[in-house]
Amino acid sequence: MDDTDKRLLRLLQKDGRMTNVELSRQAHLSPPATHERVRRLQKEGVIEGYTVRLNPARLDRALLIFVEVTLDRTSTRVFEDFAAAVRRTPEIMECHMVAGGFDYLIKVRVRDMAAYRAFLGATLVALPGIRQTHTYTVMEEVKSTTEITIA
Repeated sequence: MDDTDKRLLRLLQKDGRMTNVELSRQAHLSPPATHERVRRLQKEGVIEGYTVRLNPARLDRALLIFVEVTLDRTSTRVFEDFAAAVRRTPEIMECHMVAGGFDYLIKVRVRDMAAYRAFLGATLVALPGIRQTHTYTVMEEVKSTTEITIA
């Protein structure tokens, strides 16, 4: 990946809906060269896809919660079962296996605290292998981005 590829990626991270013509203009490339580079970056898996950022409050999902999850055992089967159940749970936006004092960190978006309590009681504690959870309610989102720093 050269500097031109990196420039294209930086531009696309800021506006993934940018037309090829506009992208090529800002990257100082011809449109065919731009198109070919973007196609190659997609084929190589550098660009995994395109998405849109939504306003959670406007969609009645303003409450952001992080949950530390500790499993009852640390076996391959427990990890696999837990991960499969998480993938099927739409309220869970992200789930990361972590090293440290607990096993997973989960990011959840719901309407309000009542909705989280319902989610906790009916869904989260029903996930396989959970021994313990700790909930952290976000009071203010100071920074939220999907952009990756490209050196």
